[in-house]
Amino acid sequence: APAAQPAPPPPPPADWQDRATTAGDWRYQVDGAGSAALFGPDAQGSLFVIRCDRTTRRVSLLRPGPAQAAMTVRTSYGAVSWPAGPATGAIAATQATRAASDATLDQIAYSRGRFAVEVQGLEMLVLPSWAEVGRVVEDCRA
Repeated sequence: APAAQPAPPPPPPADWQDRATTAGDWRYQVDGAGSAALFGPDAQGSLFVIRCDRTTRRVSLLRPGPAQAAMTVRTSYGAVSWPAGPATGAIAATQATRAASDATLDQIAYSRGRFAVEVQGLEMLVLPSWAEVGRVVEDCRA
């Protein structure tokens, strides 16, 4: 008799707030240009980066992968879609850049435990709202 097929995995929850948080941790780092919060499974592989350019007081959100024209950020306050484009630098990534004063950056920092980032063609990231995120935004406002 043929072996029974395993049951297919359940579909992902429709609501991003019900999904498991993406595996990894935030790391905070400072360099000459500003600071950054990097999220990923280890120091070599960042799945998402929030970077402050102190000179321009701009915050960049970077999602490695093929560049797309928009990035959607979901928080417990709602969803915002930002225009985006290819990141400058060595890695292929989608980058959205905002003024440090953008209120959505506060919503990311204070979202209830987590926030989500969507870029077309890539897996949704559900990221913990840890202190590193707020630190980068505050660095840019200081």
